[in-house]
Amino acid sequence: MNYVNSVKIALNALKRNKFRAFLTMLGIIIGVASVIVMLAIGQGSKKSIQDQMSGMGTNLIFAMPGSEQKGGVRMGNSDAKSMKLTDIEAIAKDCPAISDVSPEVRSSGQAVVGNQNWPTAIYGVNNKYYNIRKYAIGSGRSFTENEIQTYAKVCLIGQTVVENLFGKTDPIGQTIRFGKIPLLIIGILGEKGENGMGQDQDDLIMAPYTTVQKRILAITHIQSIAASAASEALNDAAISQITKSLRNSHKLKGSDVDDFQVRSQSEMVQTFSSISNIMTILLGAISGISLLVGGIGIMNIMYVSVTERTREIGLRLSVGGRGNDILLQFLIESILLSVFGGIIGISIGIVSTRIMASIMNWPVIITTLSVVMAFMVCSAIGIFFGWYPARKAASLNPIDALRYE
Repeated sequence: MNYVNSVKIALNALKRNKFRAFLTMLGIIIGVASVIVMLAIGQGSKKSIQDQMSGMGTNLIFAMPGSEQKGGVRMGNSDAKSMKLTDIEAIAKDCPAISDVSPEVRSSGQAVVGNQNWPTAIYGVNNKYYNIRKYAIGSGRSFTENEIQTYAKVCLIGQTVVENLFGKTDPIGQTIRFGKIPLLIIGILGEKGENGMGQDQDDLIMAPYTTVQKRILAITHIQSIAASAASEALNDAAISQITKSLRNSHKLKGSDVDDFQVRSQSEMVQTFSSISNIMTILLGAISGISLLVGGIGIMNIMYVSVTERTREIGLRLSVGGRGNDILLQFLIESILLSVFGGIIGISIGIVSTRIMASIMNWPVIITTLSVVMAFMVCSAIGIFFGWYPARKAASLNPIDALRYE
């Protein structure tokens, strides 16, 4: 069997029915293009989330009140008031793997300036919070230790608050009212943009934690603790030390359940990466359904081709052609249909992805693996769905085939 001649014969057979061949390939083209696009979107979204969350600091660690158990009943996080300022002091003293630690209390409400108002959130923190959360002070200054101790009515505001309440006016030195509390603006935070969950990190007011505690929330506990490990390599050690410190300060015995939770930013990055991987696989699987439909189309058209060329098959068998030669001939046609459709689909997928990235500004990543995988799947589809029609052609009786009308 001359394989070169077989390919030439297959190409000539496809050329005789160009439009039908194109319609047959269309399912493969659409399927491959959609797989390329969906995988590129999934990979781009995953990388974007990882970059944004890593920008917040992969050595970031949170400690929050967890579920308490009282009288056999588990209390929700909102009912847990187990964290105190003494916990901050204990962590700073007992945890050498921690570089910075800050209390965090927060509230949401309307910020008002003159006749302008804007719904936002206020965060009560200390001066180490900027390093922990990677915030920079764009202009002005931070609050002092004395202002923290005296519950001073001062604050810094994010760029979103500036744009919506002050426009192009310099807000430093002006007063902003949060609820019923007037706060003197002493600084503006540098722009950070959205985080990996789509939250605007510039839509906030930052004030001394004592001010938010006493003047706004009227509480004595803290809602959470933000800390940063001295390095990313010390994340596990820092989590272990914080857990031990909090258990000691909360006087928990060995068998007692923790009344707090300690989470690291790296854990959150891994969680979101896992979710992104699942979504990417799901998108690829949904797009792959069209490849299955395209394969069924190839099988259908190959059946039609076998029927139309029954006399030709009988003639070849009668002059010495073997069944395997006939099988290979039709299998090559099926593979060519699938591979040509795959090549066109890959090209369309790459171009479509680039257009989406430039027009819609979506994060996309086209990986070599997705292109190679799409091409291999196309070849497999050509073999799988072309085998049975080719086998049928090879098993025809030469006499019956020659008599076929």
